[in-house]
Amino acid sequence: MNRINTIFETLKAEGRKALVTFIMAGDTDAGTAQEILDALPGSGADIIEIGMPFTDPMADGPAIQAAGLRALDSGADMHKTLEMVQQFRTKNNTTPIVLMGYMNPVLAFGPEAFTKACAECGVDGLILVDLPPEEADEIAPLAQQNGLHLIRLLTPTTDMQRLPNILNGAGGFLYYVSITGVTGTKSANVDEVGKHIAEIKTQTDLPVVVGFGIKTPDDAAAMGEIADGIVVGSALVEQIGAGANSAVISTQVQALKDALKAA
Repeated sequence: MNRINTIFETLKAEGRKALVTFIMAGDTDAGTAQEILDALPGSGADIIEIGMPFTDPMADGPAIQAAGLRALDSGADMHKTLEMVQQFRTKNNTTPIVLMGYMNPVLAFGPEAFTKACAECGVDGLILVDLPPEEADEIAPLAQQNGLHLIRLLTPTTDMQRLPNILNGAGGFLYYVSITGVTGTKSANVDEVGKHIAEIKTQTDLPVVVGFGIKTPDDAAAMGEIADGIVVGSALVEQIGAGANSAVISTQVQALKDALKAA
């Protein structure tokens, strides 16, 4: 069974919500990124998203754009991103890893080679921000063949008529983008998001995890009340950009996890 399915089954049985953390591969350098990645599960991360550095991350706000540029400047590429996951798996074979990014680097690598390499190094899922469900034929069958969940995005503007298209072929969990706009720039309306998630969950058994705009433990607790989990990214990469080491990031992640437990 895919590690993502396993962790959500465990969390549900324990009455807990998922903490999903995002870092950028190779930010600020390969050694720092690896050290932070390796420490995340011990500080409370249930699932880890790793950003695939790209020069034109259109859905990302200033913090994650800056993280991608730092990574590229340090020599990060897709091969090194996959090596980062492979190294993580020598120490941890249970925490799910999701690669998040854009189709251009995947196409440059080659979809067949990419999905095969992901499976071999221990990736569990993919979030491809700029890939509409209607245009996923090039990657979806390959992902399925290699045991990778293709995680789909929902937004406040997703209507119930379009939802079946998004759910078709979706796996692992649904990533609910809680704001209209780019990452890390504003906060969501919890009541409105909660109503929309409740409506979505009448149509699917997939867990719904909320991201974008969640920075503080208070944010985490509020969103934890209405969803199956939360994603925190910009708040972490801002600290990494300011020079935070793995101990500082671990403390930050632990505070978010504690807030989720209290939710």
